[in-house]
Amino acid sequence: MLDSKTAERNRETETGFAPHTSHWGAFSARMRAGELEVRPHEDDPDPNQIIQNFPAALRHRARIARPMVRRGWLENGPGADERRGRDEFVPLSWNAALDLLGKELARVRDGAGPGAIFGGSYGWASAGRFHHAQSQIHRFLNIACGGYVKSVNSYSSGSSQVLIPHIIGDYEGLTKRNVTWEQIAEHSDIVLAFGGMALKNSMVAGGSVSKHVERGAMRRAAERGCDFVLVSPLRVDLPDEAKAEWLSCIPGSDTALMMGIVHTLVTEGKHDRAFLERFTVGWPVFERYLLGETDGQPKNAAWAAALTGVAADAIVALARRLHGKRALVTVSHSLQRAEHGEQPVWMGMVLAAALGQIGLPGGGYNYALGAIAYYGRRYNAVPVPTFSQEKNGVRDYIPVARIADMLLHPGETYRYNGQTRVYPEIKLVYWAGGNPFHHHQDLNRLRKAFARLDTLVVHELAWTATARHADIVLPCTMTLEREDIGANSNDPLLVPMHPVAAPYGEARDDYAIFADLAERLGAREAFTEGRSVRQWLEHLYEPTREALAAAGLPAPSFTEFWASKGYLLPQQPDDGGYLRAFRDDPGANPLPTPSGRLEIYSETIASFGESDCPGHPTWLGPAYVPDKTTPYVLIANQPRTRLHSQLDFGAHSSALKHRGREVATMHSDDAKLHGISEGDIIQLSNERGACLAGVTLTDGIRRGVIQLPTGAWYDPADPQEDKPLCVHGNPNVLTRDIGTSALAQGCTGQLTTVQVQRFDGNLPPIQAFDPPIPSDTAAA
Repeated sequence: MLDSKTAERNRETETGFAPHTSHWGAFSARMRAGELEVRPHEDDPDPNQIIQNFPAALRHRARIARPMVRRGWLENGPGADERRGRDEFVPLSWNAALDLLGKELARVRDGAGPGAIFGGSYGWASAGRFHHAQSQIHRFLNIACGGYVKSVNSYSSGSSQVLIPHIIGDYEGLTKRNVTWEQIAEHSDIVLAFGGMALKNSMVAGGSVSKHVERGAMRRAAERGCDFVLVSPLRVDLPDEAKAEWLSCIPGSDTALMMGIVHTLVTEGKHDRAFLERFTVGWPVFERYLLGETDGQPKNAAWAAALTGVAADAIVALARRLHGKRALVTVSHSLQRAEHGEQPVWMGMVLAAALGQIGLPGGGYNYALGAIAYYGRRYNAVPVPTFSQEKNGVRDYIPVARIADMLLHPGETYRYNGQTRVYPEIKLVYWAGGNPFHHHQDLNRLRKAFARLDTLVVHELAWTATARHADIVLPCTMTLEREDIGANSNDPLLVPMHPVAAPYGEARDDYAIFADLAERLGAREAFTEGRSVRQWLEHLYEPTREALAAAGLPAPSFTEFWASKGYLLPQQPDDGGYLRAFRDDPGANPLPTPSGRLEIYSETIASFGESDCPGHPTWLGPAYVPDKTTPYVLIANQPRTRLHSQLDFGAHSSALKHRGREVATMHSDDAKLHGISEGDIIQLSNERGACLAGVTLTDGIRRGVIQLPTGAWYDPADPQEDKPLCVHGNPNVLTRDIGTSALAQGCTGQLTTVQVQRFDGNLPPIQAFDPPIPSDTAAA
């Protein structure tokens, strides 16, 4: 951490830019004349402008200046309380706040047990490997409390992370060590991108990103003659550089389109029978379903056209174009963030297998390519620093998107990955890093769920809606206010992250907070191991240095590394990973699936008996479709001006809002039906809630579809209401909190149905970034 005197001296002497990094790009920064300046890494060919959110965010009024405790919890003690999110806060000293929290943690730990504690922290908090909030909180709960109930999988890929081990094998290997952007630029003849590969997604990664290479790779491939075909309701889901053909399909219909393509390949004898026989299991079972022998409905192009909105002759033509080409099939995260999200992921693999392309350079199947910046790149050849979380003494867990179900239905059973599980009874939720009021669905339901708790604790740097619903709010530092090491297993640049500013107000590092809490629980030495932050950085760096030395490569000392602008690590060969090895020799390199091969039909999944996820890819139409009440499909996808909801108050994010609100996109013809013009404010609504948004009109979106990105901070017009209007444009007041299927219980937040109308009333003010007015009563 940078002390105030050092920070001031740096400002006075203008010592120059210091290296730093973030999930959205490596950069350098300095304070000059009291203002933060940032500039992208000098070797980045396509810098991400999200780094421009930092300057205005560093000292923004939304920052939390000191510990706060909710008045109702302070006066009445732990317990269920509908006033969460509606109550005022009382400022406390650090000692007072930590004393209260230490006693509450001890009460729950020693009473109900560590199985009554849920450890939140859903990733993305910092690119630094030591001040990684998820690692910090989990280590603390494991050491000081004996463990915690954890969550598994992610909101981005909850269904695919469960499905893929059954049918293909290792999820990390499929996404991170498979087809690379280098291969696409050199080898691919045609890339069929279901859901696209939007640059706003691949501009970010968990850890550091030193070079954004996706745009350049697609440009080079297109210039070489590679054809990109985009299957999406949104034309912007591939960049202009790809020169893509756009097939506008009905949201959620991709599985049917894939089946129509494969049906054409099979009936015209253009599928690779030899590949299917040697490398897959279950093709005959699926083929009977595809041809309609099991249910009387052939999954031909005409059938698919009626479901997808793509003409039958276009489907047939596409199938014929794919035959005999070095074809790559990609399926985006977005497709599996919906009802039956497992099906397009599975069917994408079947399509690539039918083409016989899996395992070839630039061909086959690469799930989620373009979804994040460390996909489609090489692995580093040495380990990057990792902070140990130690052992969790609690074995219980939930799928990450089922937190509201867990809090609302303790003791009830649910199905997950072939198991019948029981929701635990949680008394205390501890969140450090992440914002469930961004990534969870049906926020009004989430508010009710949080009201059931005894205690909700949050570490935050700013007044997110999650912080406003907490009982104890502890202010933590921003990445620019502390030192760390930035790293990513698929990016070669190891970055010394130098602090450039003093902490805001009384903010502390998560590590310092947990160390002091651990002391109150008798576990300080076990948690800290007697190390300062700098000593931890030296300790975490050592395995990287040792691996470099063992490989006979230059292995700079920590002091040398810390004085540098960053160190380039060696990377592994672009060898295609386990799918290439499997294709080359399936006997010597079987897949880590039950059969050792690609499973088009999975006996394991079939044995689970789940009607919403049978034993092979199946067309399962959505239960929730547009009707007279909610005639539009809303796509709630990722934003381009920030990472999820991070630094929504930053200048780059704010600049692209309209009248302070997030901007939705509609087709011009749909807007005319409702008297909506460019720049109007619209209201989107359904039975779960309503929100306001600005609107822009285009012909680059399918008719009947509205797009509103996630990440605008939840901002209720009247928090006292049960279903208040969100005036800022958070689409998760509208999305459904249901699982993808009983197999994976993944998030379905990508799609929902809504009504739209022009908003003609007086606009409510935006208050999301205004800190709550503290109570006059302050504790010492």
